[in-house]
Amino acid sequence: MNRKKLQKLTDTLTKNSKHFNKFEVNCLIKLFYNLVGDVERPGMVIGLDRNAFRNILHTTFGMTDDMIMDRDCFEVFDLNGDGFISKEEMFHMLKNSLLKQPSEEDPDEGIKDLVEITLKKMDHDHDGKLSFADYEKAVREETLLLEAFGPCLPDPKSQTGFEAQVFKDPNDFQDM
Repeated sequence: MNRKKLQKLTDTLTKNSKHFNKFEVNCLIKLFYNLVGDVERPGMVIGLDRNAFRNILHTTFGMTDDMIMDRDCFEVFDLNGDGFISKEEMFHMLKNSLLKQPSEEDPDEGIKDLVEITLKKMDHDHDGKLSFADYEKAVREETLLLEAFGPCLPDPKSQTGFEAQVFKDPNDFQDM
């Protein structure tokens, strides 16, 4: 990609990005073209195929769970694929992700309470289940809720390593 096209693409993406500065956008574009190759043909869509993407998730971030690698965070939690996260799905995921503590209390009761608290916080249309719109709104208001029902993103150590590798001095990159 020539310098002028790279600059134009960087400017466009930076204007539309809330989470990356111009330098980071430039680094991500260069990384993308390093991964897919610098092949541009009119009408040709460039990108990573599913296997290449899964391989990157595995080698870069240590992610091995097929369900997580094949879906976005909401879809990971929507176990039956009906477009909603139900109370039953929340209960199942929370039960599997929480550490079991020996106590006199029934652990299932505590999980049921957690489900109700979660619904109160995230169910914006008050229909007793989470739609994608509910989930998205709640996550935009509080990003910690992204993984409310268990992990669906790379661990912080892998994220930091990726950022250190990708967002380094621009002189370290070869011109494309």
